Amino acid sequence: MIIGIDDTDSRKGMCTTYLCAVLVDELREYGDVSTPRLVRLNPCIPFKTRGNGAISFEVVCAGKEEEVKEVVRTRVCELSELNEEGTNPGVVFGCVLDIISYAEEETLKHFYERAVREVLTLEDTYSTLADLQFDYFGLKNRRGLIGALAAVSFFVLQRNQPNYYDFTYELIEYRKKQNRGKARVIDEASVWKADAATYPLTWDTVDVANNKIVFAPHSPCPVLFGIRGDSADAIYRADKLIHAEPEERKMLFITNQGTDSHLIPLYAATKAKLHEFHSYSLVGEVCSNPKTIEGGHVVFPISLSDSGTIECIAYEPTKGFRNLIRKLRVGDEITAFGSQKKGTINLEKIEIRKLNVVEERNPRCGKCGRSMDSAGRLQGYRCKRCGTHRAHKEVVTIKRQIEEGFYETPPVARRHLSKPLVRVTAKRIHPSR
Repeated sequence: MIIGIDDTDSRKGMCTTYLCAVLVDELREYGDVSTPRLVRLNPCIPFKTRGNGAISFEVVCAGKEEEVKEVVRTRVCELSELNEEGTNPGVVFGCVLDIISYAEEETLKHFYERAVREVLTLEDTYSTLADLQFDYFGLKNRRGLIGALAAVSFFVLQRNQPNYYDFTYELIEYRKKQNRGKARVIDEASVWKADAATYPLTWDTVDVANNKIVFAPHSPCPVLFGIRGDSADAIYRADKLIHAEPEERKMLFITNQGTDSHLIPLYAATKAKLHEFHSYSLVGEVCSNPKTIEGGHVVFPISLSDSGTIECIAYEPTKGFRNLIRKLRVGDEITAFGSQKKGTINLEKIEIRKLNVVEERNPRCGKCGRSMDSAGRLQGYRCKRCGTHRAHKEVVTIKRQIEEGFYETPPVARRHLSKPLVRVTAKRIHPSR
């Protein structure tokens, strides 16, 4: 039986991954329990709590399914933040699909990808649950069923075809109950040492450019810290090097974090196709030089395949990434990666596909070397000092302060799903460190 759970936490506490860790440990007495999956859903959803993550795992418990379901229901009721308005737990019990039909696979694939990229409704979820004949359980308005089914879908697809989707790992350590709500005790020097010993197999543990550790939350949730990476061995190696307060427990997750699975590729996008709360890869041309606005944010528009323009923005929390954006100019061809909110693309990374290195300037006088002035509309240019005349502007090649390739926001501003450039196989990458 595959179990998916979502929406048990709130901004004030708890964490669905902690509930998962508790259940995985407890359910081992009923049978073998798999490595759990941590599935990040659409990061733009307005009613999410923190990381918009759901979990799933498999329990091999022949003949004990009802007992296992009762344990899960009890723990969800006991540990969920039910007093908080935005907490609406959902649990899906997926049957074992050892031989999955093409129709079932397409149903799971469609639902998971929509949950990561779009805005689903409970009606969508109930319909899919009925098609798959999955049992479920929910509390309050049951919105967590959306993420729970998406997590089960991810598990089934990946279990049957391990490389069906890109994936990474995260090892999460959890705090003892008496320490929750207090400042986390973590030896920062040991974190930097662990990062140096395992990067790039582990990533987003520290932010070098901003001199910060970024793998520990600041909320009152049970999480002490989480180490992400492409190698479970490297993650465990890093964990051994980090000195921190004693943990209650720890759990390794297989996850879709750091995969860019939320991005919808629209290489010939028209502005009419773009929707709020969706994330895109948009190819366009810079049509106005970037400008800094109040708050330190940097904005510029790009044209989309002769179908209008859309504004892109690098917010102040992206720190040094804004300096790169300020170096763009009219005529640069780029791919903008980010989410649409209020008609603007909030940038997560960009690819500079082609730099505009051509600039038109007023011609210089061949006698005195001074810049000529306009002689009037359609009358060319004239040197007032020497009287020389030129019909057109000069076209010159300029040296740019940036190079073509991929650039990213720093770890302090990185979303869970955004793929770090150390994981990108393109030739021209410019990681944030």
